[in-house]
Amino acid sequence: MKIAVCIKQVPDTTDVKIDPKTNTLIREGVASITNVFDEFAVEEALLTKEKYGGEVHVITMGPPQAIEVLKNALAVGADKVYLVSDRAFAGADTLATAYTLAKTIEMIGGVDLVICGKQAIDGDTAQVGPGVATRLGIPQLTYVSKVREIDLANKKIVVERMLENGKEVVQSTLPALITVVKDINEPRLPSLLGIKKAAKVQIPTLTAKDIPVDENRIGLKGSPTWVTKIFSPEARGGGEILKGELTEVVPLLINKLMDSKFIK
Repeated sequence: MKIAVCIKQVPDTTDVKIDPKTNTLIREGVASITNVFDEFAVEEALLTKEKYGGEVHVITMGPPQAIEVLKNALAVGADKVYLVSDRAFAGADTLATAYTLAKTIEMIGGVDLVICGKQAIDGDTAQVGPGVATRLGIPQLTYVSKVREIDLANKKIVVERMLENGKEVVQSTLPALITVVKDINEPRLPSLLGIKKAAKVQIPTLTAKDIPVDENRIGLKGSPTWVTKIFSPEARGGGEILKGELTEVVPLLINKLMDSKFIK
């Protein structure tokens, strides 16, 4: 079984800044980490490999320093890793990113299952995983909290999806893509031996010339959306808590809303 995992290096801070000339994230001088949800994706791939056999291929798209998250993946047990990095990919929105990752997975070939974290903590869009599935033409199972069964002989997978008011059990054909939530597992820590081995591995870098991509669909050229500003909302002032019996509170609330012009 061949499993591909898409991970992302993200800033280890909420105080992110945008370059006004390129509308891209300023990464210089900012510590970076593996996207939290992607750590659960890597762990689920490793657990799946241990149960069903196969290989775990981990992919990240980003600048050269993103190689660090791939070393972490190798240290915990990934078989192969790929850094997708090229100036032509810079400034990609979720549409262009999903396209590039899908083309990379196609190039790897023979993938039975793609696993992604449910979202990246620096963008919180939850769009890339489903976008990759769409471009690969395979089913997508989002917000997965448990993989119940994988039937390789019949090319089927059964998962539990987390919903706002409960869970649902869904069956799909393989190959498929799943996005996972934190409840699915507990990521393992790398061993000292794993860290040493990962440090010696030559990690391949794939450029736009290495992947069969349409240059008009990658980077800023292929991005119909872009970020112009990122900011934290101002703190709200203290509110008022109305106490008392319901028959007393409701008329008081209505009067306050009318005084504030929220209702007429």
